[in-house]
Amino acid sequence: MITPVIMAGGTGSRLWPLSRELFPKQFLNVDGELTMLQATISRLGELSCGAPLLICNEDHRFLVAEQLRQQGKLASNIILEPAGRNTAPAIALAAFTALQAAIDGSEPLLLVLAADHVIRDESSFTNSVQVAVTHAEAGKLVTFGIVPTAPETGYGYIKRGAVQGSSFSVAQFVEKPDLATASAYLASGEYYWNSGMFLFSAKRYLEELKAYRPDIYASCEKAVGTVDPDLDFVRVNKAAFLACPSESIDYAVMEKTADAVVVPMDAGWSDVGSWSSLWEISPKDEQGNVNKGDVMSFDSANNYVFAETGLVSLVGVDNLVVVQTKDALLVAHKNNVQDVKKVVQQLKADGRTEHRIHREVYRPWGKYDSIDMGERYQVKRITVKPGEKLSIQMHHHRAEHWIVVSGTAKVTNGDSTFLVTENESTYIPIGIIHALENPGKLPLELIEVQSGSYLGEDDIVRFEDRYGRVEG
Repeated sequence: MITPVIMAGGTGSRLWPLSRELFPKQFLNVDGELTMLQATISRLGELSCGAPLLICNEDHRFLVAEQLRQQGKLASNIILEPAGRNTAPAIALAAFTALQAAIDGSEPLLLVLAADHVIRDESSFTNSVQVAVTHAEAGKLVTFGIVPTAPETGYGYIKRGAVQGSSFSVAQFVEKPDLATASAYLASGEYYWNSGMFLFSAKRYLEELKAYRPDIYASCEKAVGTVDPDLDFVRVNKAAFLACPSESIDYAVMEKTADAVVVPMDAGWSDVGSWSSLWEISPKDEQGNVNKGDVMSFDSANNYVFAETGLVSLVGVDNLVVVQTKDALLVAHKNNVQDVKKVVQQLKADGRTEHRIHREVYRPWGKYDSIDMGERYQVKRITVKPGEKLSIQMHHHRAEHWIVVSGTAKVTNGDSTFLVTENESTYIPIGIIHALENPGKLPLELIEVQSGSYLGEDDIVRFEDRYGRVEG
């Protein structure tokens, strides 16, 4: 049985402003009806797979849980990393977890995938995985090499060695080359792009990790020795994992093992590492434009345009990326989109928040949109999902007015609990313990007007929270 291991970390800074630290690209719908994470799970449909194991950090846990719930794949299968330690430790956590859950001493095969890849030809993907299963069952550690279509300098490469059926032994892993070297690799036909996808038995991976990096093995073994189940999340031992070195699976295991095999994959793969790569894989109009949202284009060609909330018009421009969100606008030449990360770096240096969070913020109970802000006031549009409840809380520095737009709110305000319906309102004074709940079958929509001397999200004292957000 294959156990998919999906790594859902990362911030996707090169797809700013759509991708933010608290809502990165793997949770976005950029290429179809599904988010990138959901598409990763969906393409496993033709394989014999068990429930996937998801690896993510604390900040993204509810995003992962909600997207798994929407696909019926939520099964206490989200492993939370206390901190990022690269891929070798992350996969070790999954390997130990999979072995602990194995029935009758079976040895699960781990199919390690990233949550932010696009694969166009799912049949070819499935075929490559099925080829890899044979090697993995024989004790090999398989990596998938993407058949290159261009002399790409943004990827690492894998040089193939001796023939192993329809696959090859790994002769060498190669760092990102310059253009001349990449062109030589492409011409030789002996090199593949390093996809960062793998298949091997959990037991074999841990054996090789223990042989070559016993320090990583020991830290991860200790980390999963005392786990703390929390709703749909598995929390490993924080102190043990923080003591673990940070290392990629390539450096820790794959470059050292004598059992590495590369299976070629020609499946329309992309890691969507930039706006230009997203333009390359997206359907285009007759002028080569990719238009998402409300876009008008005149005498313009080969542009990527994303309009989230308003009309974006282009006249007489070529090869641009234009991305409009509720709180930011990016205009870049397609040849320079790798430098978008410089904008993110500057936002961080300036102490701003646009790199970290969207104006519209998702929470486990729903979402809120900060629609206006000024001196001593902030206005939010809040949506609470049916049956969900915000934490029982209070604020030291702000009062709140709630006006229900649609649905019914169950409000706790001090010692009183009552219903507030459409076109009705209530007032929460400073320092009063309160809670908001949607007892109905439809989404609750309300406008919240905050007023006070400090309006930050950290002015929340939680007394009770069904999502485990109370610090104890």
